[in-house]
Amino acid sequence: MASTHTKRSVRRVLAVGALAAGAFTATAVPASADPITIPGVGTFELPGVAVPPEIQNMLTPQGGQGAPSSAGETALRAAESKLGAPYVYGASGPDSFDCSGLVQWAYKQAGLNLPRTSYDQAGAGAPVSTSDLKLGDVVTFYGGSHSGIYAGDGNIIHASTSGQPVKLAPIASMPMDGARRF
Repeated sequence: MASTHTKRSVRRVLAVGALAAGAFTATAVPASADPITIPGVGTFELPGVAVPPEIQNMLTPQGGQGAPSSAGETALRAAESKLGAPYVYGASGPDSFDCSGLVQWAYKQAGLNLPRTSYDQAGAGAPVSTSDLKLGDVVTFYGGSHSGIYAGDGNIIHASTSGQPVKLAPIASMPMDGARRF
C-alpha cells in the first residue's frame, strides 16, 4: 500500500499535469472508482479525485511502450540499449557480450541473477510455449547452446557470433529449442 505522503504527491502531480494539459474544465467530470496506475511507480486509489480518460490513457503504456511492467521487459530494454555492442566469447558486459552473457547482464539490470551459460539458462525459470512468448522471455536455440531475449514480433535480441554485434534477428533464423520466463 502506498504511503499517505506518496498518495498526496501523486494527487498533486496528476492535478498539476491535468491543469497543464487543460484536462480539467468547468464541466463536471464523473469520478472514477478505478485505481490509477503509474508505470514504474505503482497503483493508487484516489477517492474523490476524478481522472479524465485522456489523463488515464497517458499513464497506461500502450503496445509495449512506456515503463516496463515485468523483469523480462526491463531486461529487454537493457538488451536493446546494447544493440551494436561487440560479440566477445565469454564476455558478460557491460561493453561486449557473448549470447548468455548478454542475457545474464540484461536480467541483472532488472534485478535478477540468471545462470551464466545458455545451457543453464535453458533449464532455469519457468517453461513457456512458443505461442505464449512475452517480451523479455529467454529463448534458446541449437540444443541449448545459444540464447537470446524475445523482443516481440517474432524477433530476439542476441549476441550471435564473432564479428557480429548484438543485434535483432528473427527467431525463425535459428532452430529454436524452447523458452523460459523469469
